[in-house]
Amino acid sequence: MSWSAELVDDRGAASAAPEFFRAPEFLGPEGVTHSLRISNRGEEIVAPLVVREVPGSEQVDAVSPYGYPGFGGTATGIDPADVDWRATGLVSLFLRHRLDTEPPLAGTSARNTVQIADPALPRKSRPSDRQQIRRNAERGYAVRRVAGEGVSDADLEGFHTAYEQTMVRAEAAQRYFFDREYFASILRFGGSALFLAVEPGGEIAAGSVVARSDSMLHYYLSGTADPFLSDSPMKNLVSAIVDFAEEAGMPLNLGGGLAPGDPLEEFKRGFANRSEPFRTSEVVCDAPAYERLSAGREAGDYFPAYRA
Repeated sequence: MSWSAELVDDRGAASAAPEFFRAPEFLGPEGVTHSLRISNRGEEIVAPLVVREVPGSEQVDAVSPYGYPGFGGTATGIDPADVDWRATGLVSLFLRHRLDTEPPLAGTSARNTVQIADPALPRKSRPSDRQQIRRNAERGYAVRRVAGEGVSDADLEGFHTAYEQTMVRAEAAQRYFFDREYFASILRFGGSALFLAVEPGGEIAAGSVVARSDSMLHYYLSGTADPFLSDSPMKNLVSAIVDFAEEAGMPLNLGGGLAPGDPLEEFKRGFANRSEPFRTSEVVCDAPAYERLSAGREAGDYFPAYRA
């Protein structure tokens, strides 16, 4: 084994960078506990991780924080089988890679497909979406962009209400019910902004957090308030965010759906002009422990199997 891996108990400090998905303003509220360092003869890559206890055991595994944190560093083509994982003490490792760049680890999985509005390509929009956007604008809907550090308490409260109502409608897992302080923290990142669709009476109808990371803009978390759902103000919002991405000359990652071809993915396809795979790595660091913990589990494609 030519590469060695170690966990640094530093809450992600060694992996921190001026990019949203590796910024302290994001790593803190995501509960990052460690940095993973993989090195060999002066070359290294570093990634933030959340180390967790494996239920019913005295062992631990780890997962990347949400989004697209990936690794910092320049090494590529590392086979996980060529890495000595023993010093980490991990049973398994689930890593989320960055977009628009080759992952440094070989043998990745195409976990999902993300939709991208790329200003280098002709812009795309559906006639039905353009019609709805015009109708909303004629009725008095407006879109505001507020730099993350300048978001007011009222703006944050209105956005959080819309976001939470969206999660309730989607019957989302508890992990996605972020509190106000989570959003307040991530919006302290200098490359972030809050886009708000405001209805004619001045109430916040929809909102989205947009942040810069690794040469892309990311449409990160968003929501529409229940009373305005039938007006689809999110279309006005996304159109304005695409405008902003064009002005900045940066591709906009709109993300994907919950499942291939679902309504969320189809909505995003209406604004995207290309797509690409979101890649992950599923690494078994301690094979005997993994097999013992997974015995008798019907996991399907879920990783790690013992958490299915």
